Amino acid sequence: MKAKYFSLVGALVLSLVLAACSGGGASTTINVTMTDFKFEPMEFTVPAGQEITINAVNNGAVEHEFVIFKLGTNAGEKFGDEDEENIYWEVEVLPGQTTSATFTAPSAPGEYYVTCGIEGHLEAGMSGKLIVVAGK
Repeated sequence: MKAKYFSLVGALVLSLVLAACSGGGASTTINVTMTDFKFEPMEFTVPAGQEITINAVNNGAVEHEFVIFKLGTNAGEKFGDEDEENIYWEVEVLPGQTTSATFTAPSAPGEYYVTCGIEGHLEAGMSGKLIVVAGK
């Protein structure tokens, strides 16, 4: 009985250690699925100044964009032409398509606003957050 108990406890401890090592940290890859009208997931953590690969899948019926704003800026209630100067980086994905692209993460750690730049999509709730953390 004791051997069975210790095996179970050992397996539990090992799974907790593995989960702690693999989850929640910064990644140089963003995998995002776009639907009408949200990002899944809605939050992404990347290391500052590193090359980031984004794999974007559009499962929606219309075109979507993944627009990262400069630190401290956002689109407010509605995305418009006046927001163009505040864009750090963007990629668009046609309906039913998958796109992979790369960009260099901002060098300043912080929370960056992400939205879809297609008219009406922000108002429908399509926004998220890019969290940039200091490198090691």
